[in-house]
Amino acid sequence: MLNRFDLVREELVRNPKHWLITGVAGFVGSNLLEALLKLNQHVVGLDNFMTGYRHNLDEVRELVTSEQWARFRFIEGDVRSFDDCAAAVDGVDYVLHQAALGSVPRSVHDPLTTHDVNNSGFLRMMVAARDARVKSFTYAASSSTYGDHPDLPKVEEKIGRPLSPYAVTKLCNELYADVFSRTYGFDSVGLRYFNVFGQRQDPNGAYAAVIPLWTAALIRGDDVYINGDGETSRDFCFVDNAVKANILAATAEPSAKNQVYNVAVGDRTTLNDLYKALQQALATQGVFSDRAPKYREFRIGDVRHSQASVEKAERLLGYTQRIAILEGLLKTMPWYVQSLRHSNRQLARLGQA
Repeated sequence: MLNRFDLVREELVRNPKHWLITGVAGFVGSNLLEALLKLNQHVVGLDNFMTGYRHNLDEVRELVTSEQWARFRFIEGDVRSFDDCAAAVDGVDYVLHQAALGSVPRSVHDPLTTHDVNNSGFLRMMVAARDARVKSFTYAASSSTYGDHPDLPKVEEKIGRPLSPYAVTKLCNELYADVFSRTYGFDSVGLRYFNVFGQRQDPNGAYAAVIPLWTAALIRGDDVYINGDGETSRDFCFVDNAVKANILAATAEPSAKNQVYNVAVGDRTTLNDLYKALQQALATQGVFSDRAPKYREFRIGDVRHSQASVEKAERLLGYTQRIAILEGLLKTMPWYVQSLRHSNRQLARLGQA
């Protein structure tokens, strides 16, 4: 028996729709682009390359057919520009709003830019989508919204106080979405991502997420640093789960709209266990490391434990058959090994020039 996601995919292939992905050159955005093009959808992408990369789009182009790629139109623009937002939503059925400045540490260092992109950009995109009368608006929310609420697993109706400027911006998104529903009758769906990881997640830079950061260090033979004692835990979610949740949310019944949903696996992995799992996953790709991690101070703004309840998403969206962390790591490591080895060869050639 087909699940809801299988049924949705079959219907989209029969009746292609027009989609907008903001932040299309980013990690989640490029994975959404790949999935939708492989379903023969028409896609508009908006990105300013603040955190996204052209090579992500180039990679997607290599993974789809020329006919599928011809269904993609890219706009280099900024969600902080209303004109760019209005141009991007023209003729669109479904919006998948992924554009944002992520990272708790980045928001602590630069709260002004984080607010400008995540709140002002979000509001402009919502207004543009409302004015264009799009059928569906799905946006990337965050597990950081739970803040200091102690309960595990996290359920959507119980949140605490935000612990970082980034968390404040994501909570503000949810408040705007609720007000737009009650004031304008414009419903949306928020997806609270829990530590999404996978192919094309950037391992470089000061604000790299833990899995790509550690993966790159292990491949290069560098030290891996754990903030705290390593018993901090997270609900790590493979990117294919997030792609599935976006498509399910965009095509959900009206009764499931104007809601927020956890996008996770519903499990918890400590940083110490994550480190061991990465070593094991990389070993399957011929990358071996017995190097012990190094421990340092806890990081400001981080919550101690995080685990999601996904019961609501299962019940109202049909978010089932999720990929667990170990399977996700095994699917992800070949990309990192190939990508980083390619980067190292390029650097070597530059050094010889």
